[in-house]
Parts: sequence; C-alpha cells; structure tokens
Amino acid sequence: MPEYALTVEVRTHPGGATVVVLAGELDYHTAPRLHRAVERTPETLPLVLDLALLSFCDSLGVAELLFAFRRTQAAGTSLALAGTTADVARLLAMTGVDRLLPRHDTVDAAVDALR
Repeated sequence: MPEYALTVEVRTHPGGATVVVLAGELDYHTAPRLHRAVERTPETLPLVLDLALLSFCDSLGVAELLFAFRRTQAAGTSLALAGTTADVARLLAMTGVDRLLPRHDTVDAAVDALR
C-alpha cells in the first residue's frame, strides 16, 4: 500500500444502515476523503464506520470520526464503529472518544445495535 493510502468504500447494509469501510491510514493527508464520504451519506440512515482494516489514525482522523458523530446526531440518527484495531482502540480510549462512539466487533453487530 503506498504511503498515505486510504481507501473509502461506502455501501448500504441490508439492515438499513450506511457502512463506510476504511482501509489504510487515516491522517492529515487522507482525512478529507473520509469527510467527503460522510458528507455524501444519506442523513436518514444510521452510519457504521468499519475500521477493521484501518492501520493508523492520528488526531485529524479522530476529528473526522467526531465530525461523523456530530453529523449523525444533528440528523437524528446514530453512529457506531466496527472492528477497531488494538492501536485505534487505544487512541480512542486515550482521547475519550470511546465514551462517545460505541464500538462493536463486526459490522453486523453494529447495525443490529443501531436498530
């Protein structure tokens, strides 16, 4: 994977949520990709951010996770994280973001919890 690589895939889950799958590094260089993807998701559906393939996240990445949270809250829907790696989970705990954003092992578990 090239330096500063992040892939963002947006799909609709059969359970009625939008899933944004992130793979690679979420940082200063790549955070705008997540921002644009979240802005384009339907506001009426709950949002799941699948972080299972996210290898790195910095403070700007955390800021984008919080942007997604605020956007769902403003729209009256909800957000959950799925598949956080140990490193990302540690960052979320250190910043206190883990208290705002519920985490689940799988996308299916996150979608079920959002219903």
